[in-house]
This record gives sequence, structure tokens and C-alpha cells, in this order.
Amino acid sequence: MTLAKEQALRAVKSVSRTVGRLTAGSRMVPGFLIVGAQRCGTTSLFKTLSQHPGVLPPAYHKGVHYFDVDYRRGMNWYLGHFPTTAKAEAVKEQVGVRGITGESSPYYMFHPLAAQRIAKDLPSVKLLVLLRDPVERAYSAHSHELARGYETEPDFERALALEEERTAGERERMTADPTYASHHLQHNAYLARGRYIEQVERLEALVGRERLHVIDSDDFFADPRPSFDAVCDFLGLPRWADIAFGKHNSRSRSPMSAELRTRLENHFAPYDERLATWWGRVPSWRR
Repeated sequence: MTLAKEQALRAVKSVSRTVGRLTAGSRMVPGFLIVGAQRCGTTSLFKTLSQHPGVLPPAYHKGVHYFDVDYRRGMNWYLGHFPTTAKAEAVKEQVGVRGITGESSPYYMFHPLAAQRIAKDLPSVKLLVLLRDPVERAYSAHSHELARGYETEPDFERALALEEERTAGERERMTADPTYASHHLQHNAYLARGRYIEQVERLEALVGRERLHVIDSDDFFADPRPSFDAVCDFLGLPRWADIAFGKHNSRSRSPMSAELRTRLENHFAPYDERLATWWGRVPSWRR
């Protein structure tokens, strides 16, 4: 995309958000949020869900990032991203149920304040979580952040060694000052983001287990239909046959050394064991 086109698109988005903010009272409230985990297929699930005629996505992008980095903008700004309630009613004639909307911001699950904000501001919203092998997730995240310019250390093993120093005290700073944004916690927490059990237990404590649906990403990509049907059931949507499944936002990378992989698998083993007990199933990467 050329610079001129990017600038034009930003201008259109700015106008759209202004109009949306002024009409917040007639906008749909999100019925679902894909809250994480990062690099676990959140983009693919969102694009798949957006094909369902009962789902009305926000304008221009999948993730609004309101509850993590833009909370200061206020609820009217947030609602301004979503379709009108009139569109939700129109969907009912085609699908048989009122249309729903939602977004995908995979930092929500890991951000120290986002879950509390979601529980307070969206007391009925349903949360979708995708999980994959945390070793692969960490390696993928490093490649992703490096390509985007948010990681300055090209060596994955060195980036892992830096994580504790980089993120030390950051959660406490964010809790003490809700306006504080932590670059390292958002972009360089490769191991901490893969300790899934800590995050899902926090979500459960705030919103309840009945509003939380966890998806095994490897199972979703290997055989997407059963996983997608389960998501539709959870969201109260009729199962829909005309859906094209695909994998989006993936990046190629060189193989990880066997020694490093074993070390990381050992690091995550106790967390994966706790996750399996909580989930009531063995994750695909531990079968």
C-alpha cells in the first residue's frame, strides 16, 4: 500500500470513528471478544467468524484494543467502532437470531487491567480464547515482533534471556498507574504469555467459567469444523455450512534447536499440567 493510500485510509477511519462516537447510543454492544492468546490463531478465528451472516464485525480492523491501550478514550469511542443496532435486527430475518458483534484483541488476556475492565463494562460479553503449544507460540511471537520492529534482539534465545529483566516490575507499574503503557510486557513477554493457566484462571475469576470458551488452536486448524461449530453454539449462533476455513497471519521461520525446544518444554510442563486439570483435557501439544 502506498503512503498516500495509507494516509487516506487513516483519514477515513478517523471520520468514521468520530461519526461512530456521536452515534454510540445506537451502536451494538459487543457480544463476544477474542481475548488471546497472541499468535494462537486469533486472526484466523475472527476472519472465520466474520463469514457467518449472524456476525457483524467492527469497521476496518479486527482489534479495537480499547480495554488494553485505549481505555482512556471512553466507552462512546469504543462503541463507535461497531455496527448499528438496526443492522443487528435486520440480520434476524436472514439468520433467525439477532446479529452479534465482537472484536479480537489478543493482548486483552495478558494485560493486567483489561480483564477487570471487560468484566465491569461488558457484564454479559462472552470471551473466546485460543491456545497453542507455548513453545511454538513464543518462537512465533519473537519472529512477529522482530518483523514489526518491536523487538531489537534478533536472537530468540537471547531475547528469552532478556525477558525477566525487561518485564520486571512492569505489571505493578501498570496497576499503580493505569495510563502507563509497557512496551516490553506487550511485545517481549515470550515466556509469560505462554503460562496460559495463570491467565485463564484470572479470566474465570472475573467473568465466570460459563462465559469463557477455550479452543485448542492445533485442533482448530487440523479439523476446523467441530471447533467452529462449538464456537457457534457458545455464542448462540446457528451452525453455518457455508464457511471457508483458512490460516491467516502466519510467518515462516527457521527451525528451533532441539536443545532449546526441550528446555522450553520443561519450563512450560508444570503450567501445562495445571492447564490440563483446569480444562479437563490434555492440550494437543502434550498428547
